[in-house]
Amino acid sequence: MAMKKTDLEKNKALKLTQSLKQAHSERFGKGAADAAVNRREQRKLDQAKGLVPFACKLDGELVATLKERAAAHPEGMNGLIDALLRQALAQA
Repeated sequence: MAMKKTDLEKNKALKLTQSLKQAHSERFGKGAADAAVNRREQRKLDQAKGLVPFACKLDGELVATLKERAAAHPEGMNGLIDALLRQALAQA
């Protein structure tokens, strides 16, 4: 039995949406796996250096100033915070 044109178009649309969903999930699934591996590797490297995560709450203006200075610092935010804390502790 021959299908109507509208049924054919519906089937085409369903096939297209299914293929897009599968391609979409695979693409992001692969990226998420790579990011998790990179985080693990980074964590291992940090642990080997003796680095420990340390979180605190700071004023918004201070954070903005730190971000500006960190952009020019060769080691980024972590290096800047390390240098500033060491300097302040040496003076205390």
